[in-house]
Amino acid sequence: MSKQIRAVPKFTTEGQERDFWEKNDSADYQDWTKTKRVVLPNLKPTTKTISLRLPQHLLDSIKMAANTRDVTYQSLIKVWLQEKLHSH
Repeated sequence: MSKQIRAVPKFTTEGQERDFWEKNDSADYQDWTKTKRVVLPNLKPTTKTISLRLPQHLLDSIKMAANTRDVTYQSLIKVWLQEKLHSH
């Protein structure tokens, strides 16, 4: 016997919807076995600005390495961090 799916209520504000989903299980309102994977190719990940203090000589070396690769030093740092995370 399959589970009865409830109708999602109408919300007048985003806050009401947020409160509703914090207290209710979406499995009661959606049959997740019938969902399809969606690809969003133009979706950009959110970023957060951080402050990172580096010795000047290290920053200079990173900038030189980035320059030889024709990328910004910030982008190169992100690539290196990502590579290091995936190597472990």
